[in-house]
This record gives sequence, C-alpha cells and structure tokens, in this order.
Amino acid sequence: MTLTHGGQERSYLLHAPPTYDRTKPSALVVALHPYPGKGTVMQEMVGLDALADRENILVAYPDGLSGGFNALICCGTADDVGFLTALTEHLVSSWGADADRVYLTGISNGGDMSFRAAVEAAGVFAAIGVVSGGYSGQLTESEEFVPKQPVSVITFIGGQDRYFDIFRTGVQTWQRRLGCKPTPVGNTGAPGVTRTDARCADGSDVTVYTLPEMGHSWPGAAAGQLAAADAGVKATDLIWEFFSAHPRRS
Repeated sequence: MTLTHGGQERSYLLHAPPTYDRTKPSALVVALHPYPGKGTVMQEMVGLDALADRENILVAYPDGLSGGFNALICCGTADDVGFLTALTEHLVSSWGADADRVYLTGISNGGDMSFRAAVEAAGVFAAIGVVSGGYSGQLTESEEFVPKQPVSVITFIGGQDRYFDIFRTGVQTWQRRLGCKPTPVGNTGAPGVTRTDARCADGSDVTVYTLPEMGHSWPGAAAGQLAAADAGVKATDLIWEFFSAHPRRS
C-alpha cells in the first residue's frame, strides 16, 4: 500500500488477521527493517504475521527510502518520524487501529529509528521494541533528547555485537535521563541470558535483555540474514508480551 508524505509516495505492507473487524479497535505494531532492506525483509524474518493472527492485531511494515530510515546515525534525510506519525494516523482513522495501543519495533537501523521516533513523536507510540539497535548519535548528546510523554522500552542486545558497548551505554543514558530505578526481575529461563527491569520517573518501563553469545541479530527469528534461531529467547513473543502490558500513558 502507499501513503503520500512530504511530497513523496511512501510504501508499506499491512497485515490484518483473519478475525479483523473494523468496528473493533485493534492494537497496531509498526515494524521497521534493517539497512539495507525493505518491509518484506522484516515480515519474513520476525514472525509477526503469525503472532498477529493469534492476537488479533494489525502489523505494518513500512519501506525506508533507498533501503533505510533517517534514524539517529544513518540512513538518509527523509522525514521518517513524520512519515511514521502520518502512517499511524492513517491506520487509526481508516483501519480502526487503537490509538492507545500503537507500538513500534525494529532491528538495527529500524531499532535506531524506533528510539528516534519515541522521542520526536512522543505520544504516538506507547512502547518500542528495539533489537540490535541503540540510542546514540549526535541528537542524543543533548540531555533534553528524551520523550516528553511516557514511552516504555524493551530492548535486546547481543554480547558479540560489534555495537554492544554503544547499545549498552545508550540504554543506560536513557534510563539515567528519565530517572529509571531497578525493579525485581525473574529468571529469563534461558541459560546465560540476563534481563533487567526498571521503572522510570514518568511511569514508563525499561526492560533490557542481554544475550552474551549473540551478535547483531533478532533472537528467535527462524529465517533471514539477521536471524538467531538458537538465541535462547524469542524476541517477537517477548516484545508483544511487553507491548500488551503497556498501553499509552497520559
């Protein structure tokens, strides 16, 4: 499907479950691909369509221009925050998506873009799910570059990822700026995988999974260049579990 934004025709895929009913508002997950890539890369890798069919949610897979999104350190100059906001508004008004249950997830460039949109489109996305992506780059050097409305975060970081230190430092900076305090957490059920939880001063939550043996990948994905099928956890299921517990906060 297409949507015109900023004088350009932007494309995206939209998956609606068999039980879709326009009159019954559905949660919406917007899933952002890595660079270089397009929506089909994300769709084929992470298994969100099957989850959407089980949970009765809508999933959108936008295409970045020239294979990427204008995120925090890469790629392009497009107004992708504006595009994602416009896409969300369109899916709320035309497809019955629930404005209080709109979520953003992505990997690598798409993960970076999720952090940027969480800040610059605060109030649009209730929570973000970032896999092998981070809160880094020139924009994040400002102490003021944080959401002005609560946006909860779940993120997955691989210990063998060459960007591990950047990703870890970024999420620590995010938590410090938002006044997040650790909360008790249970066992992840996966050997070697650690999880930390924190509650922030604005009421948002931050959950961080660290996978020491994983590289720049999506844990639990079955197919695709960035799939880590044997990572020990399934990011797609955990992200949705987190999203479903975090509708938009005022």
